Amino acid sequence: MSGYILKRLAAIVALAFGISVIAFLIIRLIPGDPVVAMLGTSAGDKALIERLREQLGLTQPLHLQYFIWLGHVLQGDFGYSYANQQSVSSLLASSFPATIQLTLAALTLSLSGGTALGILAALKRNQSADTASMGLALVCMSVPSFWLGLLLILAFAVTWPIFDVVGGTSLKGLVLPAVTLALGSLGFNARFVRSSIIAALSQNHVTTARAKGVPEFKVFVRHVMRNALLPILTITGLQVGQLLSGSVIVETVFSRPGVGRLLIQGILAKDYMTVQAIILIIAIIYAVSNFIVDILYPVLDPRIANR
Repeated sequence: MSGYILKRLAAIVALAFGISVIAFLIIRLIPGDPVVAMLGTSAGDKALIERLREQLGLTQPLHLQYFIWLGHVLQGDFGYSYANQQSVSSLLASSFPATIQLTLAALTLSLSGGTALGILAALKRNQSADTASMGLALVCMSVPSFWLGLLLILAFAVTWPIFDVVGGTSLKGLVLPAVTLALGSLGFNARFVRSSIIAALSQNHVTTARAKGVPEFKVFVRHVMRNALLPILTITGLQVGQLLSGSVIVETVFSRPGVGRLLIQGILAKDYMTVQAIILIIAIIYAVSNFIVDILYPVLDPRIANR
């Protein structure tokens, strides 16, 4: 088991390094000079531009800029955001709680709703309930999140002012963004759970348990769901990253003060330090969530640890 864990930790370190390189380079591919964007109306002063470029370390070779930044990151220093006139760490500390709140709420809705819908469809296979459930799942997967968000705002904040929108971080302000973010993955979860349960129902040990007279509920809980949990765990780990990246659109539509909206602002302002830090942290969260899923695999199936 310890060797299994060490392999996964090594993979996280390698992934974090690769993402740090990509995050560092990709923001620099955006056309335009960050110093000119930063100075605004003062951008005509060439001496000021050169002085600021030197102060930011932008005159140094690209590889030196990367290693200097990486060295600071390893010490917990993500740099200074000149676009926002404060440290990147303080920006992240004020923005991440809202994004984590939104992601966890959407993940809860997606998993609970998708699992319930998938179980119903699997147990009522080829019946009207199955057709209706999978039809609803297909609709959820097909609707663009930005359009759905605007539709929900129009319906439940304008026509019927039930929920808070536009910057709301209260519970009432969380409902519509969470539903918007969750519906796409809810439909995918429903279809995936249905397939997993149908595959588990056809296993020989399930047939044997039924032949022995084990009650149907116990067969489903002990034999079917236990085998179906492994693929469900896999998509759970993958969806953490998907929902974090999806928060960029949802937070922009609902004007929520999270890292998704901060990332868009940083890209538009060519705020290197902020964009690099957000991309790196989101990637690490994604890797850690999948690491936790990997650790849970041997708990459900001890044979995995020996592979």
